[in-house]
Amino acid sequence: MLHFKKIFFIFFLCSFSLLSQEKITLSGTVYDNINNETLIGVSIYFPELNAGTTTNEYGFYSITIPKGNYKIQISYLGYTTIQETINLVEKTTKNLNLIEETESLNEIIIESNIEKLNIRTPQMSVNKLTAATIKQIPVVLGEADIIKSLILLPGVTSAGEGASGFNVRGGAADQNLILLDEAIVFNSSHLFGFFSVFNPDVIKDVQLYKGGIPAKYGGRLSSVLDIYQKEGNSKSFNATGGIGLVSSRLLLEGPLEKEKSSFLIGGRASYAHLFLPLFDNDNKAYFYDLNSKVNYRFNDKNNVFLSTYFGKDVFGINDSFVNSYGNTVVNLRWNHLFSDKLFSNLSLIYSDYFYGLILDFVGFEWDSGITNFNFKYDFKHYLNEKLKLSYGVNNIYIKFNPGEIIPNRDDSGIVAEKLIDKYANEFAAYVEAEHKISDKLTLQYGVRFSNFLRLGQDELNTYQNDQAVIYNDEFKKYESATPTGTESFKRSDVISSFSNFEPRFSMSYILNDNTSIKASYNRMAQYLHLLSNTASPTPLDVWTPSGKYVQPQLLDQFAVGYFKSIKEGDYSLETEAFYKDIKNRIDYINGANLIANNEIETVILNGKARAYGLEVLFKKNEGNFKGWLAYTLSRSEQLTAGRNANEPGINQGNWYSTPYDKTHDFSINASYDLNEKWTFNSNFVFQTGQPTNYPVGQYEVQGLNVPIYDDNRRNADRLPAYHRLDISATLTPEKNKNRKWQGEWVFGIYNLYGRQNAASLAFRQNNETFRNEAVQTSIFGIVPSVTYNFKF
Repeated sequence: MLHFKKIFFIFFLCSFSLLSQEKITLSGTVYDNINNETLIGVSIYFPELNAGTTTNEYGFYSITIPKGNYKIQISYLGYTTIQETINLVEKTTKNLNLIEETESLNEIIIESNIEKLNIRTPQMSVNKLTAATIKQIPVVLGEADIIKSLILLPGVTSAGEGASGFNVRGGAADQNLILLDEAIVFNSSHLFGFFSVFNPDVIKDVQLYKGGIPAKYGGRLSSVLDIYQKEGNSKSFNATGGIGLVSSRLLLEGPLEKEKSSFLIGGRASYAHLFLPLFDNDNKAYFYDLNSKVNYRFNDKNNVFLSTYFGKDVFGINDSFVNSYGNTVVNLRWNHLFSDKLFSNLSLIYSDYFYGLILDFVGFEWDSGITNFNFKYDFKHYLNEKLKLSYGVNNIYIKFNPGEIIPNRDDSGIVAEKLIDKYANEFAAYVEAEHKISDKLTLQYGVRFSNFLRLGQDELNTYQNDQAVIYNDEFKKYESATPTGTESFKRSDVISSFSNFEPRFSMSYILNDNTSIKASYNRMAQYLHLLSNTASPTPLDVWTPSGKYVQPQLLDQFAVGYFKSIKEGDYSLETEAFYKDIKNRIDYINGANLIANNEIETVILNGKARAYGLEVLFKKNEGNFKGWLAYTLSRSEQLTAGRNANEPGINQGNWYSTPYDKTHDFSINASYDLNEKWTFNSNFVFQTGQPTNYPVGQYEVQGLNVPIYDDNRRNADRLPAYHRLDISATLTPEKNKNRKWQGEWVFGIYNLYGRQNAASLAFRQNNETFRNEAVQTSIFGIVPSVTYNFKF
């Protein structure tokens, strides 16, 4: 008994000593030594304590540890690691400057120490891209593209060449939240998907969340693509750019007040249309965009940023048909440090997506769009070395312009018509904790509360029994109901209100220093819907809010993963299994007309969807030869059952493949540094063919064979499998050394073996044989490219 008392007394003294040990807070901001850019995701680690932290979206870090003398390691991909000893005796502010390991052109690539597996963090299902090398990834027409690079990752696909948007884990393109400096981007594509709207020279950091999505994000179900622009060089003026076959770009940046204020302005433009008149072609297809950013650092506690983006596409046929669309975003942000433990960011954001159409041969113009005003206030609270809190509020006011027809000729006979504008307000508040329970177990848990108000509009249709879609029992099909009247509201009225609690949870458990298992769950609510019955969104598609006849979509996603670092990080392996269950997924009745439809609720039904699969990502991170192999095995299905026993539902109430279901998705990316002059890159992609419908028969009308489609076999067939091989070579001249002007040549071949991938299959009658035939439409064959990049 006495022995036990001694042990207990010693244990008590040790515990008291640990608890009473004074804690010191170390905080600061990490910068690039050359241009003074803040760096996101830098690791600050104390080996003796097995404790550390990373910088936030604005380069700030904070960690509270016991008073003492420690070794500290500061590391970041592409930069020289700092190792030094620091004596913490009182609260300390320590700003850090990191030096690039090698000076090269600013590029972007999926690499691995930001991507080097962070075994301990509970965050999973996330891929990060930094300003280091995406230009090395071969793409069509030689234009570096963030979205095309994402498609090489597991769980991310597209609807094919020439298709806009992207799909994540079997979700639709409208289920991706795309943010540029926190502003919502509604259309991420130029020229209907051939290019993305993101200029790679301007981008600092990219993160794609596929699951385990943090509580600060909401409003979409499948993913969050969070993109931050550079802040501008506050030390010296420089320029970066590139000249390609179809487009060129230029970025200018420099100090307004040295090391205190800077500016950035970058632009891109395509010019292939300028050569069309040489071939007696009056058509045109071009895009341009402009990014800008200014910031002012008042002191160590207050920074202000103003960032903008404007982009526009124009596509025309002989001036009789002109299509234009684009995005505009503006964000004013204020970073404030309340203390060395409490960081805040206040944002005022404007975002607008517009779509215009001129049809001179008919005699009218069409205009539509969506506009929102966003207020955000986010806080990061570093309580101690084991617990960090994130919390904040977000309010978005949204105006929807479904479309307006404007006659542009007196003799057109077209009557002006304005579809009814719609209004909504989306509010959210969240709190989330990252909690280190032990050396092996770390949790991230929180909740988001969202509230959506469908606000008053000039007119709202009413229907018998509140059913905008009816089932015709005689013809055995769904039909649009005829409105019985209309209701009118003031703008301040609330037509419908929805509220949801969205819990988030993720965890990591360390098996050893190189291996961990992770699991996550998240619930998401989506109140906005993109009305599109095509496999890929088009600019003509219309966004609509939830309301009386359209319910918000709700997602529950579960994921579990195994993560391993091999040979001290030279190789890494990530495997994840996921399951997604979605309620109130919009479905369309057969023959639905979505264009200029003022009664859109009469062609849609609420169903449900599910997606599940397995993802594998194996990387080689070090050495002259680098790359990754990604594979996804998955299913994505939809079901819309009948609303009562007399209705069959869509597809007879059976599950059917969504248009973005890809059973097998396989990709390889490889790069080889031959020497200081030459670098070679390649990627190979294979995807199961996109779901579609083929005719099941035909009938003859006045000598013409007309194919018959079975309305009860939705997406029962598939296009041929998609695959291609791309290669590129980068030449860096030796004369780059020791001179201010730095240049490189990038030579590429897209689709090396000329695979004619099917963008679509159409069925028609042959004019000679008078028999039906299938005609495949392909976008690209072999496409060579050359681009010259420069920096000075």
